[in-house]
Amino acid sequence: MPEKFTDYMKNSHIELWNKSHVNHPFIISMREGNLDIEKFKYFMIQDYLFLIDYCKVISLAVTKATNLNSMNHFSSLLNETLNSEMQLHRDFCSEIGIPNKDLESASAMPATSSYTNYLLSTAYNNTIEEIAASLLPCQWGYDEIGRNLENSTNAKDVVFINKWISGYTNSEYRDLTKWLINYVNELSDNASNTTKKKMMDKFLHSIRYEYLFWDSAWNLEGWFD
Repeated sequence: MPEKFTDYMKNSHIELWNKSHVNHPFIISMREGNLDIEKFKYFMIQDYLFLIDYCKVISLAVTKATNLNSMNHFSSLLNETLNSEMQLHRDFCSEIGIPNKDLESASAMPATSSYTNYLLSTAYNNTIEEIAASLLPCQWGYDEIGRNLENSTNAKDVVFINKWISGYTNSEYRDLTKWLINYVNELSDNASNTTKKKMMDKFLHSIRYEYLFWDSAWNLEGWFD
């Protein structure tokens, strides 16, 4: 059976993929149940800020999608992110001691700004093939992390980690991940070799930014004075 294009992209960079989504110390600490709450707070604030621009990227994907079915699914992804995932972040942050006013007034750190600027630039200036490929590592990566953590007793024994896991293991999130994977594969079926190369480049850059994003939270990175 021929290898699917999404699997080909992932397997072509499997070492970096695992470094970002499996073996990063932030994720390992979640799995072992000993993640520093201050690192988690940093992550949640930056992830919330990331999602604001992520929604803008998805909105642009809706406008560039080539049929009603893909428009509908991107709209569902936008709704899930804007009204479910972001509300989960607000509620979650309140529970761990971050009031909404602090969340809304927070500043994006270097890794967050770089990642969202890259995604927005891709969405404004490139085709739906490249946009979809650039979005996939985030959607697929969190799905995979959730699956890897949901059977960890140590992770689920920690209330804030367990709640985070539940946000990325629900059926709606998994269904949207499955759709995006299939959609990227469908786009690749009709794409030229040049377009496929561009899709691979976008996919790779997003994995790199995924790693930098986790690393930023792990190291509590900020701007230089």
